[in-house]
Amino acid sequence: MNQDKIHLVNKIFNDETIRTVWDEKLEKYFISVVYLVGVLSESNRPRKYWSDLKSKLKQEGNEVSEKIGQLKLKSPDDKYRLTDVFDIGEMFRIIESIPSKNAEPIKRWLAKLASERIDETFDPSLAAQSSIDLYRAKDYGEKWIVERMKGIQSRKQLTDV
Repeated sequence: MNQDKIHLVNKIFNDETIRTVWDEKLEKYFISVVYLVGVLSESNRPRKYWSDLKSKLKQEGNEVSEKIGQLKLKSPDDKYRLTDVFDIGEMFRIIESIPSKNAEPIKRWLAKLASERIDETFDPSLAAQSSIDLYRAKDYGEKWIVERMKGIQSRKQLTDV
């Protein structure tokens, strides 16, 4: 991860700040593990909780800890410190491992998304309709949506060739 192409973005969850960074080069978000673990577990010692969880995951053969990087993030005392970060995919795996009332809404949301994606695998027209519904929810005009869908189809045909 290239530190000079990263922008700090703070996300709020249940009135708690979770330190998040956007890596322009990789076009990915990275989330501070300790902050997310702290919010979800409600632990007074999130670093210790994360350390114990990481050990437990390693013992179970889970390779999550191998996919964690480190970035210097600005801490509440305005100093930059090296901290464990992970991308969105690994974040989901950590959330699964934390028994918490705060994690439950996220787990339900993830289960709903997974179910929708599986349904779209069996019926691709659902994915197209989902895209159209999302564009409408974002107030894109019907003409723009039609052109967008045509563009996606044209690009798919070109890549198939």
